[in-house]
Amino acid sequence: MHDARVLIDLGPEAVRKLARRGYSLDLSSLESLQSRRLQSIRSAEEMRADAKRVAKDVQRTAKEGGDISDLKEHARKLKEQIREIEVEQEKVQEELDQFLLGIPNLPLDETPDGNSEEFATEVRKIGTPQAFSFEPKDHVDLGETMGIFDFARATKLSGPRFTVTRGVGAELERALASLFLTIHTRRHGYVEHGVPFLVTPATMTGTGQLPKFEEDLFKTGVADRSLYLIPTAEVPLTNLYADEIIPAKELPLALTAHTPCFRSEAGSYGRDTRGVLRQHQFSKVEMVRLCAAEDSQKELESMVGHAEACLKELGLAYRVILLPAGDMGFSAQMTYDIEVWLPSQNTYREISSVSDCGTFQARRANIRTRGADGKTTPVATLNGSGLPIGRTLAALLEQNQQEDGSIVLPEALTPYLGYRCIAADGTPQE
Repeated sequence: MHDARVLIDLGPEAVRKLARRGYSLDLSSLESLQSRRLQSIRSAEEMRADAKRVAKDVQRTAKEGGDISDLKEHARKLKEQIREIEVEQEKVQEELDQFLLGIPNLPLDETPDGNSEEFATEVRKIGTPQAFSFEPKDHVDLGETMGIFDFARATKLSGPRFTVTRGVGAELERALASLFLTIHTRRHGYVEHGVPFLVTPATMTGTGQLPKFEEDLFKTGVADRSLYLIPTAEVPLTNLYADEIIPAKELPLALTAHTPCFRSEAGSYGRDTRGVLRQHQFSKVEMVRLCAAEDSQKELESMVGHAEACLKELGLAYRVILLPAGDMGFSAQMTYDIEVWLPSQNTYREISSVSDCGTFQARRANIRTRGADGKTTPVATLNGSGLPIGRTLAALLEQNQQEDGSIVLPEALTPYLGYRCIAADGTPQE
């Protein structure tokens, strides 16, 4: 969440920055709410000071044997007025908080202009897409032919946008998750966590999913207790430190977790309905970093490299792009997308988004650090996929398919699988 004073001080510059991502900031309304809040605070303080003076007058008059009835009545009225002002103060603060919670993060000026991927800047390409001597199949045809995907039974169980994996398909999912976690924990210094898959509304608000994007979430509850299924492990990992002060010497923190992710995909009707690319439930290894605010850009570059390391280990062709201001997530101030080559679509598709959120999420979740001067300041938070299992599996099948329908697997998976090839009938082969 933004600091209202910062936005007001920036004035037209804040309006300009937010307009780059398609948000129209009503600066007058913000200034009015902030003014009402400050006025109510001042009024309450003046009333409390009056109440203290009257209390002293009551004590002094009583000690001198005088009549204190009028003074006590005055004190009673002041108490009522203070309570009325406090109620008004709470009301204005709630209005201001709701106003601020709906404002997206300010994009960095380094991000390109534009509101879709076509305005993204390509940073680098790694690997060369294969030139097949045959018509490559997509992951759906490959997986169903081998019997490692069963979309029909998944639909029977849960409706569309779900997947059942079977045999080596399920083994590949487990192997990919193990490989990614090993890379991040042993090579990049992340600490693995097991986290809840259901979280409170406050936790969802901390990372920016609520209140604005509730329709994108699955919600459940018992009695009067509401819980949300996590759309990504970014939510519980980042909020582990909500309402805490992290000693500066412990920064940066590097956290990772392999979890299921649940998304309603409310805004993607009709898109990617075939295969595993856009599902209501999928699993992902997530990376989260918390650092000093001034280090966030350096940490962002590191995290992009950590996600790329997974793709390099698998030998998959991919590219890195810098997203334009209008195409970034709500909480991000800069985002790199990593896109993997999908031969069946003859294009690159997103496999990881790595975002620098600056202090935006930390302000919402109240995550701070204490400097050498003893003052507390919000930390910066970053998150990125490292990597999603389903999309990686799709790319792995499509990029490594052979003309006879078999799949040659990368050597990096051998320790986790014990075989290097999947035959066209779905049986593992050494």
